[in-house]
Amino acid sequence: MAAPGYGKQSAPEQLPRSARDFSHLPAREAYLASLIDHLPDGAAMDAKTLAVLQPHYGQMAVRTALTRLSTAGHLRRVRERIDSKDCRWVFRTYFSRTPRSDAWWTHFLATGEASTSGAPDPPKGRTLNRTSPTSAAYAALAGLGLADTRLALSAADCTALEPLAAEWLARGTTLALFTAALTANLPPDVHSPAAFTRRRLLDKMPPERPLPQQQPTRIVECTDCRTPCRPHALLGGLCRACRGSDTFKTPPPHPGALSPAAVHRHAARIRHELGGSNTPALHAR
Repeated sequence: MAAPGYGKQSAPEQLPRSARDFSHLPAREAYLASLIDHLPDGAAMDAKTLAVLQPHYGQMAVRTALTRLSTAGHLRRVRERIDSKDCRWVFRTYFSRTPRSDAWWTHFLATGEASTSGAPDPPKGRTLNRTSPTSAAYAALAGLGLADTRLALSAADCTALEPLAAEWLARGTTLALFTAALTANLPPDVHSPAAFTRRRLLDKMPPERPLPQQQPTRIVECTDCRTPCRPHALLGGLCRACRGSDTFKTPPPHPGALSPAAVHRHAARIRHELGGSNTPALHAR
């Protein structure tokens, strides 16, 4: 097991296990994916640990297999801050036996929620919709006539100007500041209180308050080189540099490849011959 907070994390909403979960993968990747799938959450799954857990593949082979599992949609590596008030980060690998699209992973890692569509809903901008007649914006407009009779507005005027007043309040203006800004330095005669108020609402509109900067709590890494990247910049969990490398392109299957048992027999025969041969004989061959 990894240190607490580190290691494998299962992705949500996976399909039930079946014998064909990894049948679309090459033999090595399918073998290691099955091994990872049966590890409990929190288990260490770095290349060194996975190489020790099974007898068939070393660290370099495991590392390459993990990269190919990433491009096949089965895993992503991330750094996560364990507490918003804490500066400590942990390293986790999210694994899904159900292959996922890049869009699904991007949405999940950004929101922590699974998405059946693979992408988040488009952001909805704030609109200046008319609110209830008893809203704070409506009340602020109606109160202008009490502060100065030159800005006495009718109910219809308050309704028409309510969206603009609501925007003032949404930008952090208090009722007292709103009244002071609208009634300051009025001319001796205001012939059209509604038109005058609209003009002031537009001309003196306060600036939007900047949104508080939130520190990121999750950073996605390239599966191969571990470089932090924006989720949408990763394809198959790989950064641009690693995607362009020939190292991680899946080679075509070799029809004449030897089985592991045959490889062991050949290795044993070669060791036997080397053990019984002297150097000159080897050179003679």
